[in-house]
Amino acid sequence: MYDIIFKHLEEKVKLSPEEKELIKTFFKPKKLKKKQFVVVEGHVCNYLTFVSKGLLKAYNVDDKGNEHINQFSPEGWWTSDMSSFFSGGISFYSIDAMEDSEVLLITREDFENLTIEVPVMDRYFRLLFQNSLITKERRLISSHTHTAEEKYRHIVENNPDLIKRVPQNLLASYLGLSPETLSRLKRNIIFDQK
Repeated sequence: MYDIIFKHLEEKVKLSPEEKELIKTFFKPKKLKKKQFVVVEGHVCNYLTFVSKGLLKAYNVDDKGNEHINQFSPEGWWTSDMSSFFSGGISFYSIDAMEDSEVLLITREDFENLTIEVPVMDRYFRLLFQNSLITKERRLISSHTHTAEEKYRHIVENNPDLIKRVPQNLLASYLGLSPETLSRLKRNIIFDQK
């Protein structure tokens, strides 16, 4: 379960064997069944979650019961309601497993202790959070400036695995499109490629 996180960590920082063993002590491994929650909207998000296997989604539900997807988190991704995790306030969205999954959980207290006891992890998380902020800013700009087709093509090119794993209605929600619009786009793009 730790192989994927160490591979991910070592893309940004160098770790000694001793540091790897110490890092393991800060995480709680957990297996999630499909539809099992990591956090429920309106509750405190107690964990920063690394996905070792499976697929999670972060979303909120409107008054009509419609899910609005904020993020998909496949293997090798982190997920959390960062505002709730760091402030101790309530979560603005839920996170649950779309598939049977294996995750590594770290509490805020253990996160703080990890960054003190393994200083290179402070640098790692700074880089991670910087990249996350850049990605969210780009997604926000894209939501205002790109066409539906451009948004769909972007996800096809950059995350082709998600197209196979995520139901069309949830992918449409993530892209800010209706399922009908996404279906039409998919047909047009397939037709254009022939």
